[in-house]
Amino acid sequence: MNFIEKLGLAALRRLDPEQAHHLAMKALQLGAVPLPGLVTSARLRSTLAGLTLSNPVGLAAGFDKNATALLPLSRAGFGFIELGAVTPKPQPGNPRPRLFRLPQDGAVINRFGFNNDGMEAVRERLVRRPRDAVIGLNLGANKDSDNRIADFARVLARCGTYLDFATVNVSSPNTEKLRDLQGKAALTQVLTGVMAARDGMIRPLPIFLKIAPDLDEAALADLAEVALATGVDAIIATNTTLARNGLKTPGAADIIGGLSGTPLFERSTRVLARLSQITGGRIPLIGVGGISTPEDAYAKICAGASAVQLYSALVYKGLSLGAEIARGLDRLLERDGFENVTQAVGCQREEWL
Repeated sequence: MNFIEKLGLAALRRLDPEQAHHLAMKALQLGAVPLPGLVTSARLRSTLAGLTLSNPVGLAAGFDKNATALLPLSRAGFGFIELGAVTPKPQPGNPRPRLFRLPQDGAVINRFGFNNDGMEAVRERLVRRPRDAVIGLNLGANKDSDNRIADFARVLARCGTYLDFATVNVSSPNTEKLRDLQGKAALTQVLTGVMAARDGMIRPLPIFLKIAPDLDEAALADLAEVALATGVDAIIATNTTLARNGLKTPGAADIIGGLSGTPLFERSTRVLARLSQITGGRIPLIGVGGISTPEDAYAKICAGASAVQLYSALVYKGLSLGAEIARGLDRLLERDGFENVTQAVGCQREEWL
């Protein structure tokens, strides 16, 4: 992090978190944020579900919900970028305040509720997307939809032409009863519809599934079975948690919403490792939750992830963190004698089981 970024973060932390994020996005759009450009090496380059990545460090969904900063984000050092979540119709989301910093925990709680501009507006922006980036879209369902199961496929059918991958998000805790779609029967319906929409495209693309960290053993096994049976190309583990164990920030335990950041790291990594064991390497995994250092990213990979994503840590460490983690990951791989990141995937999985 350079001096300018430190000053900017210090100023943003004086503001309401959602307002601060809005201003950070504006700065990105105006070119006022220093960007590192491409970060890659022979050790970092890999393939994920058929996608060629310059490095395995991705930007998680939620940072750019509406595809308004695609060009600058394509130069921010990430190996891939996930937008959204996007729903068929625009929706305002839940009432404010709905984003909370937990500085003593290095964490964030949000209860946005899929606030977004809707698939038509996002599609128009995706038409002008940079072609030298790997860009995906997190698919969501409208809160007032009369057919949530069909919403995911609708967004994919409308926006898929301009994407490199799409993620089915049935794991956000901030849309009422959305997580009910993680059940075996409902999830099969959702994924079957999405896969049918994908197969009808001129250029079919990989479909990912994002899961919650709060699943019990039986639910996790069911989910893995459905993902494999329906042909999902990768699983993202995990979304935010409803757990509040061990938080230090006063009042944090009483805030409603999904918790992300440092407190999620251990829980999400254990789910990742268990999922790696259950699937036996038959499906790539993307590790998310609590990554704020190169060591965190490396731990996720060693637990079974082929790639990782981050977001919450950017609140505290700035947008340059993605590139810093990728470079640090390169050094860790070199230290341990790996010629490529793929060789490290799952090498320490048993330690997390």
